[in-house]
Amino acid sequence: MIGSIDSSLYMIASCRELFELIAEIGFVQAAIQHEAEHAAMRATTVPIALFNASVIGSAIGVFFWLRRRVDKLWLKAAAMATGVLIFEVFTAPMWINDNMGRWAYVYADVSWILTLGWTAMMLSVVVLVDDQFAHWKAPRRFAAYLGVLLALVVIAEAVVVGVGIRKYSPEVLDSVSGVKLLGVPIEILFYAPVFTSLVIAFYKYWSFVIDDVALVPVKKRKWLRAIVLGFIAVFFFELVIEPMVRNERFPAWSYLYHDISFVSTALWVLLIGVAAFLIDRFLVGYPITLRFIAALFIIAALALPAESWMIANGYRVYGESAVANFTGFTTPITGVAVEVAFAIPLYLALVVGFIRYWEIVLDNQL
Repeated sequence: MIGSIDSSLYMIASCRELFELIAEIGFVQAAIQHEAEHAAMRATTVPIALFNASVIGSAIGVFFWLRRRVDKLWLKAAAMATGVLIFEVFTAPMWINDNMGRWAYVYADVSWILTLGWTAMMLSVVVLVDDQFAHWKAPRRFAAYLGVLLALVVIAEAVVVGVGIRKYSPEVLDSVSGVKLLGVPIEILFYAPVFTSLVIAFYKYWSFVIDDVALVPVKKRKWLRAIVLGFIAVFFFELVIEPMVRNERFPAWSYLYHDISFVSTALWVLLIGVAAFLIDRFLVGYPITLRFIAALFIIAALALPAESWMIANGYRVYGESAVANFTGFTTPITGVAVEVAFAIPLYLALVVGFIRYWEIVLDNQL
């Protein structure tokens, strides 16, 4: 209990409090004090040091094994790692990863060691399933990825909690039932498949691009199917970030699960649809990478004012742990925290990757 309180206080003693401290005692003294507190929370222990070494060693072994089985391995590993890192950065306020050593972090308490471990685990499972069940259709193999990874993710999460690395923010603890499986919230049974489905779809989509796979040209987008895929992708992401942000003041009938509103989900799907229409209309002949990036910029440009309006009018309320990670800087005109503005395209990268992967699979009957 004391450890949870200490970790929660650490989450609150974040960038915003650092800026307040600078105003009170000056930059140099504030930096010294903040660094001392930061270092204390990141000082490692023997079990965690052994865990770090085992993850790094295992990942090296996995990549050594994969290099003979996967063409363009490092590009594909980078695609998987990007998906994992996007997810970790976006959901950082939900987790508290302590005591991994000062050298183990890349942003806040997002650790490159955990990113490496998740990447190696997920990539190896995808490659094994694809090799062993190459005769299966893509949807069946995708279900197999999720099934195998569900067991592995539960075990891995139990380990990081057990050795004292992982703790959960107060909002996460408030949102779960309290029932545990191997020492972690039982909600991991639906959280893990949602997380892995978004990341793997993102990876598989970019694998098509990396391998320059010959695909059936599609003259006209199937909009009803695209809308359904959009709803699934957005709902999945809202499901996993639910503890970070609350949707309030929407009509009572619109709530699908806890505070996830059909209206909010529909708005995101509409913005994605507008971007898809513009890309199909004006950038159809351009490279996939350019179209993907353009889609993210278009949706983000549309979403930022919408997010600003919802925040200002009380429809979108960020939790204390998320707000504690804000620096206090906001974007011009909209007034949205820069962290939210930065997170929108990250969120959309996984969502758009998910939609495009399943469109390709269904169009090409893979």
